[in-house]
Amino acid sequence: MPHEIRYQVTFGDCDPAGIVFYPNVYRWMDRCFHDLLRSRGGHDALCKSLGALGVGLRNASASFLRPMRDGDDLTILIELLEWSPRTLTVHYVGTVAGEVAFTGQEARALFVATPAGMKAGDLQPLRDMIDDHGEG
Repeated sequence: MPHEIRYQVTFGDCDPAGIVFYPNVYRWMDRCFHDLLRSRGGHDALCKSLGALGVGLRNASASFLRPMRDGDDLTILIELLEWSPRTLTVHYVGTVAGEVAFTGQEARALFVATPAGMKAGDLQPLRDMIDDHGEG
């Protein structure tokens, strides 16, 4: 179920050494995920229809394989969604000029309110919404 965004790296994305400041990679992965949700109505609309507080992050990691610099044309691809009952694992690949610049992974949950507080809810309704759009 590929989904991708494209982004041109700017000077402001870089550290004093002229390479991308690593937190930006996490920001771009999040942007790619929310772009996927936008194609299904957007985060807020999905959460409202599911009675959820949010599709939140539980864990994130990235491996940096080559430097990215000002002017690079970056493609970020959601390569795979892995579904379990309460965790969605999203795998990313970021490429520049056909070379892998980073790989990343996020674990997300559909958070719902309960009398005992917020908890990770059943992901099947979200999966059904994503699968209804021909991906997943």
